[in-house]
Amino acid sequence: MWHQDDDVETVTFGEFIQRAKSQAANLHSEGLRAGDTVILILPQSIHLMAAFAGAMLLGAVPTILAYPNFKADPIKYSSGLSGVSQILNARLLVVDKEFPDELAAHLVMGPGGRLIHTVAGALSSAEPSLPAVWLRPEGFCAFIQHSAGTTGLQKGVALSNASVLTQLDHLASALEISERDRLYSWLPLYHDMGLIACFMLPLVYHLPIVMQSPIDWVLRPGTMLQLISEYRCTLAWIPNFALQFLARRVRPADVRDYDLSTLRGLINCSEPIRARSVEEFQTAYTPLGLKPDAVKSSYAMAENVFAVTQSDAHAEARRLWVAAHDLWEEHVVKPVSENSEGSLCFVSSGRCLAGSRVRIIASDGRDLSDGHVGEILIQSDSLFDGYYNRPDLTAKALKDGWYWSGDLGFLFEEELYVIGRKNDMIIVAGKNVYPQDVEEIAWNHPAIHDGRAVAFGLYNPELGTEDIIVVAETETAEDLNDAREIELAVRNAIVAEVDVAPRAIYLKPPKWIVKSTAGKPARSTTREKLLIEHPELIGRGHEYVFELVTESVMTRSLEGRINFWNRRAEELYGWTKDEAIGQISHNLLQTQFPQPLAEIDSELVQKGRWEGELVHVTRNGGRVVVKSRWILNPKREAGAVVEINTYSSEFPERDPYESDS
Repeated sequence: MWHQDDDVETVTFGEFIQRAKSQAANLHSEGLRAGDTVILILPQSIHLMAAFAGAMLLGAVPTILAYPNFKADPIKYSSGLSGVSQILNARLLVVDKEFPDELAAHLVMGPGGRLIHTVAGALSSAEPSLPAVWLRPEGFCAFIQHSAGTTGLQKGVALSNASVLTQLDHLASALEISERDRLYSWLPLYHDMGLIACFMLPLVYHLPIVMQSPIDWVLRPGTMLQLISEYRCTLAWIPNFALQFLARRVRPADVRDYDLSTLRGLINCSEPIRARSVEEFQTAYTPLGLKPDAVKSSYAMAENVFAVTQSDAHAEARRLWVAAHDLWEEHVVKPVSENSEGSLCFVSSGRCLAGSRVRIIASDGRDLSDGHVGEILIQSDSLFDGYYNRPDLTAKALKDGWYWSGDLGFLFEEELYVIGRKNDMIIVAGKNVYPQDVEEIAWNHPAIHDGRAVAFGLYNPELGTEDIIVVAETETAEDLNDAREIELAVRNAIVAEVDVAPRAIYLKPPKWIVKSTAGKPARSTTREKLLIEHPELIGRGHEYVFELVTESVMTRSLEGRINFWNRRAEELYGWTKDEAIGQISHNLLQTQFPQPLAEIDSELVQKGRWEGELVHVTRNGGRVVVKSRWILNPKREAGAVVEINTYSSEFPERDPYESDS
């Protein structure tokens, strides 16, 4: 584990196993047993990996959640932590001494569950006896990894030992793994790329790996190239955005002495692969010995343990130029010559791994032939059995042995090309527009932060179709002084390449866009944030927009008078829209607050947001606990506050706000 040049922690495989056994003894002494779930929220470290492996040695079911950092929104992190820990229902929650108490308060324990603090380097001399279940890997839940996405919406993927080992076998075969390989990673261990490709794979195949924390990499991205060069690494995995990030953010003078010639596979996965990103990286680092075929590709997801496809181990990922008009209008792939007018370039994610199959289906469920765009369905011998404690989500995702990915793509000559997410598609007057295309155009402007643009569709009731809305972060707050010129340039570029004009482009300061735990822009949450801050986008159609939100939504004046009440609010509370509008919300719902209302209103005015748990009374006299988000929108006098409530639980027998005295 590399922290800086004079701070490198190294362990052998034998030493790591001893650390894992020691951690198993520590966890066992805290009451952890086979079959129990344990949540680990620790900084990226050998200590974290040993604790994870130690829990597995006991036959327990570990899962890693993101550790808070300076880039995380405390309110969003706290809300997500509460939701995820409640679903996991863990026996133990393990944090370090530095974990903030105010965040720990949002952790939800299972029956008999406990929060414990662990210290890195604390080893036990005792050696626990391993449970017999360890000898029967078939069907046994090995661990839970979380599907990438906004923290509060994460889904725990329960994986068996058999699925994990099968996936690793197929992956090692596709990449032709050998004892000569040495891996590099900065990827977080709570993400499938970091956990499977850069922890489980080297652990099972006894491959050396050089690792650093994601935060260290973000602060000094050039250290990735330094470590690959210094330690002669051969394989690494990265998301697509990191290619352009490295090409644009690392000064050539800082890396001119590095040697990347040993790198035989820099595998691009976890999001649609962009030809321009690959080209920028190759142009920047070919002078450092980067091989022409070093950048490879894969289609991977937690639900399949990791990889579904992998590009050729001995060739560059294939590129395909297609006619943009046919793709957008007919959803059909028509190959054209390289760089021809009106063409789009797609990068293949490779062929299916052994044991995996892919189907492409139309919206009506019909199977589509090669060259037709549709939803990607997956079947494999390493596919997950379901989302942990979420049978509702499992039933939607797994049907007749096939996983419905929600991703759009097409097959061409037995290779898979991934375009984007099905639900993110923008349809403008019957024309399909992929938001990823619009976003890439936006962030190619020099004043826009790499990878920090979000495009989405917004229904226009007057036109009867969707408009394109774009929000993008500028490189610096000072760039906003030139907002008009930047917006015009981005608008013209979008029109020139997509042949559709966006309705609105919003430029925001750095760190405005909401990001997922994987570090990628969270499109749906960013959309919600923009609509709330800019009610002029919603206008008379605001009811339509909020009806699409899957949570209870009301808008009200500062004093609490309700002026909007969506269908989800009707379902949750029982009052119809006609009954609710005009009422004072706190009176109607007989709200019980966790602190004085004056304090909440003060925080709302100062910060623009408030989040917490409330107790509400329903129309039939029942009481429910909700997770509530209040967003201040001072530009709308009548609907100055947007209140979003998510059902948490039925009201307990004991009042949660009742004093112990």
